[in-house]
Amino acid sequence: MGDLVKRLAVLGSTGSIGQQTLDVVRALTHRFRIIGLAAGKNLDLLAEQINEFKPEFVGYSPVNNNDERAQAHLTDIECEFLSLEDIACHPQVNTVVIATSGKAGLSPTLAAVKAGKNIALANKESLVMAGEIITSEAKLSGAQILPIDSEHSAIWQCLSGEKQKAARQLILTASGGPFHGYSLAQLKEVTVAQALKHPSWQMGRKVTIDSATLMNKGLEVIEAHWLFNMPFDSIKILIHPQSIIHSMVEFIDGSIKAQLSYPDMRLPIQYALSYPDRLPNPRLPRVNWSDINCLTFEPPDFDLFPCLKLAIEAGEKGGTYPAVLCAADEVAVELFLSQRIRFVDIAGFIERTLEQHQAIAHPSIEEIVAADAWTREEIIKLVSGDNQCSLR
Repeated sequence: MGDLVKRLAVLGSTGSIGQQTLDVVRALTHRFRIIGLAAGKNLDLLAEQINEFKPEFVGYSPVNNNDERAQAHLTDIECEFLSLEDIACHPQVNTVVIATSGKAGLSPTLAAVKAGKNIALANKESLVMAGEIITSEAKLSGAQILPIDSEHSAIWQCLSGEKQKAARQLILTASGGPFHGYSLAQLKEVTVAQALKHPSWQMGRKVTIDSATLMNKGLEVIEAHWLFNMPFDSIKILIHPQSIIHSMVEFIDGSIKAQLSYPDMRLPIQYALSYPDRLPNPRLPRVNWSDINCLTFEPPDFDLFPCLKLAIEAGEKGGTYPAVLCAADEVAVELFLSQRIRFVDIAGFIERTLEQHQAIAHPSIEEIVAADAWTREEIIKLVSGDNQCSLR
């Protein structure tokens, strides 16, 4: 039995994906053991998780908290404190769950890949920013990247047992977010509270806003390109408001496979953790087919949701453009959440930043990090300049 227990490290354990990962572990304690936890802001919850799961090592990088406050939360914890990178490549860890948000996931993902770990990946930015480097390192080390995103998990499951060359097209589905069917006039009046109310999924604030702008789907296109080695023109998007079909694969003979389930992130999380096995979990909801009257599909509106187009174009250009895209989006979303810019301004600031970027075709990690830093400074300058102009 001991050989069947996978030893997990969860980076970003206090976020939405991290908490749902721990919920899966609670239901399947005979198969998973938490030996590493790491978080950033929510030190109260981290302390509770440590007391519950008794990990052997912990990582934290408190944001806007001084060391004394962090120590006050974690003073009585009897475990080893390590960096996220050291946890990610620790020899006792079988599988690393990368559930951190934004660029914070890049360094530990790369560390885990180089160490040849199984990586249950929820952090989009890692593959978007450095997909070429990460996939190349994975081939060298034998690391497995196991996608947690429901869309990529669906494609992964549909491709299981199939030959790579048999797939003609990947079809990513999207709920359309809370503003599906809105006009431009309505989008100009969107509030933060409205944008944070996703119709299908329970997610963190950043991902929820990205879903509302459809940036999330654009980032998923770039991820799918790297995860499944598919050209961008073979990756399509369909709006599917019911969120029952999580994605599809069309094969060269015209056959299509789809993966369906109730929209609950615990299912793709569990599949990544238990792979290659499937495990029964009574806590996961089942689809009641008698409640489903119809499943609908339509193409996305690139004009009303320009973030989607910007993301795909950045992915096609490659180089440092995707890193600039991620950083600009991260800053723009924070500016919207703090009510410094409007919802419809997010795409505009991202586009202007991309236009001013001098790209590097095949960047090193250091050049990717430098592009990220440049972007964060540049977009703040653009926002500050616009605010000054509006005051004149």
